[in-house]
Amino acid sequence: MAFEGLTEKLTATFKRLRGKGRLTEADVKEAMRDIRMALLEADVNFKIVKKFIADVTERAVGSDVLESLTPAQMIVKIVNEELIQLMGSESAKLNLSPAPPTVVMLVGLNGAGKTTNGAKLAGFMKRQNGKRPLLVACDTFRPAAITQLEVVGGQLDVPVFQMGQIDPIDIAKAGIEHAKKHGNDMVFIDTAGRLHVDEVLMEQLKEMKATIHPDEILLIVDAMIGQDAVNAAKAFDEALDITGVMLTKLDGDARGGAALSIKAVTGKPIKFVGVGEKLDQIEVFHPDRMASRILGMGDMLSLIEKAQQNFDAKKAAELEQKLRKNKFTLSDFYDQLVQFKGMGSIADIAGMLPGVNAKALEGAAVDENALARTEAIILSMTPEERENPSILNNSRKKRIAAGSGTQVVDINRLLKQFEMMQQMSRQFAGGNLKRKAGLFGKLKGMKLPFG
Repeated sequence: MAFEGLTEKLTATFKRLRGKGRLTEADVKEAMRDIRMALLEADVNFKIVKKFIADVTERAVGSDVLESLTPAQMIVKIVNEELIQLMGSESAKLNLSPAPPTVVMLVGLNGAGKTTNGAKLAGFMKRQNGKRPLLVACDTFRPAAITQLEVVGGQLDVPVFQMGQIDPIDIAKAGIEHAKKHGNDMVFIDTAGRLHVDEVLMEQLKEMKATIHPDEILLIVDAMIGQDAVNAAKAFDEALDITGVMLTKLDGDARGGAALSIKAVTGKPIKFVGVGEKLDQIEVFHPDRMASRILGMGDMLSLIEKAQQNFDAKKAAELEQKLRKNKFTLSDFYDQLVQFKGMGSIADIAGMLPGVNAKALEGAAVDENALARTEAIILSMTPEERENPSILNNSRKKRIAAGSGTQVVDINRLLKQFEMMQQMSRQFAGGNLKRKAGLFGKLKGMKLPFG
């Protein structure tokens, strides 16, 4: 996950500071050297690192910090505030036109995931904002780009407008007119990319911008290429005056330096991040929440939002009542597994909880095949058995195993995990974060339905 190495190093530095109690100016400068190395190793632009360390040091060696009762906490607070400032202070929204359709021009190099992530963004605006987007296939340079856009558009139920391999500027104009006639309030123009920045590409994009007057020019850039991502952002911004950036593959870059550098270098905000391969794995970029994650302080707001998106409110209310009455059943257990699965990997979720080591849970994820077996086992039970698993004697287990195509050992494993899920659900209802963190640690060892 992004910033994994940086988080570990910063956490170790702050731990050493807390261990010293009262701090001297020398202690602070030693800590700043450690933070400087951690940022450079995370592939943050060296000029940005130099300024960041200077700003933090200036604030951290003040008498109000060194003479405070908890100077280490004050330094963490300063680093957090400076990280937020570095990444843009506040989350930035798309520029929506007062006279629809809003035209979003998607630009970037080949390999950044422009086509797929542009479609992800269209799907996000449809799902979260109730928009009626149209994808327009203007990448006539790369073979199969049109087909790829049609495939992902179909999966997201977002219409795609294409006219084959003709002039992309004509396609863009025709696509916008099509949107006006068919009630599409957002148009996402998928433009051609190259393997590197070149004059031909930029001239085509400049001409398209001058012709269609987009409301938003969003640069799609691959976080995993580090400083090359920052250089690409700078080149596109100088040529097109981009309005924002979407970072892709942030889940695959353990360094994450691009996210800390782009805003400072270009002055343009990161608006969205791609955090996985699935078409719904896209998030609004929140600088404050990202800074909190980097410092190992968790991200409860994003966790709550993720839960709200994946959990049925009515079922949640019913479940709360059952938990209060200690009547959590195997049917409820299965419903929770299905909804929990939609939230992503256990490591991703645990990483949003303060003080939880997400790296220790790397690879812990929901197993689709095991989930199917769980469903088969539960559905092979009678309603009475689901409501009261304690009545499951050996003969009942053999019958259920035969009906579900599993073994008695699978049923015993499921019942053990059901007990753990009962415990976890009670603790979540109780709101004790330390207990939650411990329970996520236990989940790593679960083999069914968690791999």
